[in-house]
Amino acid sequence: MATIFGETSTTDAVLSGVNLRGKRVLVTGVSSGLGVETARSLAAHGAQVVGAARDLKKADAATDYVRKDATAHGGSFEVIALDLASLTSVRSCAEVLLEQGGPFDVIIANAGVMATPFGHTEDRFETQFCTNYLGHFVLVNRIAPLLRTEGRLINLATAGQWLAKVDLEDPNFERTTYDPWVAYGRAKTANILFAAAFDLRHRDSGIRAAAIHPGAIRTELYRHLDPAPLQALNDQLNKQSAAEGGKPFQYKTIPQGAATSIWAGFVAGAKEIGGRYCENCHVSPVVPDEKPMNANKGVPAYALDQKTAEALWRKSEELVGEHF
Repeated sequence: MATIFGETSTTDAVLSGVNLRGKRVLVTGVSSGLGVETARSLAAHGAQVVGAARDLKKADAATDYVRKDATAHGGSFEVIALDLASLTSVRSCAEVLLEQGGPFDVIIANAGVMATPFGHTEDRFETQFCTNYLGHFVLVNRIAPLLRTEGRLINLATAGQWLAKVDLEDPNFERTTYDPWVAYGRAKTANILFAAAFDLRHRDSGIRAAAIHPGAIRTELYRHLDPAPLQALNDQLNKQSAAEGGKPFQYKTIPQGAATSIWAGFVAGAKEIGGRYCENCHVSPVVPDEKPMNANKGVPAYALDQKTAEALWRKSEELVGEHF
């Protein structure tokens, strides 16, 4: 009988008994938090892991023990430069990977920022939209030829998609008053739609894509947040959960948070996760858009709508000046 995993499952629990020797994986955002743990767990089970990070010095320091685990268990780990807020850097990273020519079994688009102050990247895109979504859109599509048949793309989302739909008319807040949470919601909804569109384009060749919610984890992602409104949100979730007879809100550990990426990438069936949204090591139900936000209880229908996914894809190509 297959093991049933859930919200408290860890990376090592999900990969218990799994040998990843011969598997090659790209993980973005390996300078802290979930990215480091994702890389560690894969390398410790024999995978060849390429980690991408903006700050290579910081990433090298944060992943010293990842290399040790890799050496001890037959895996490997290396770091490559990638600044998702710079399309020049994104394209350079893609070129390096394409020149190396090594195929990937799984790409885990893990890197991101949350609720940042209003700002623009060097390409004049709103910071969260580019860092969380558009940079990955360009990188993944450029290196898509490196994905092996039966390969997978795993995009990290959050429950943030409940905060906002994508805005195809004003993605950079040129006419809309900036709200850091709305911007975050737009970007995370875009990540889910990107996975749905990518899956549709590549499933006939056996390549599948999914978006995952790791859960709420205390990492560097929280560095821009004021504790007061964050506590208010936690209180709201607790009140809602209590009204439904559920458990109090609780943060996950980093190994628990990284588990769903690993599960969707290596353990779950391809048909099970393809084109879907996953959390707590399960595929989540699609729920009506008008339902209130409820972390860990599904994905709004608009975040997986294929017409919106196609429109976002075309808009993204227009913005970056490339056709994929």
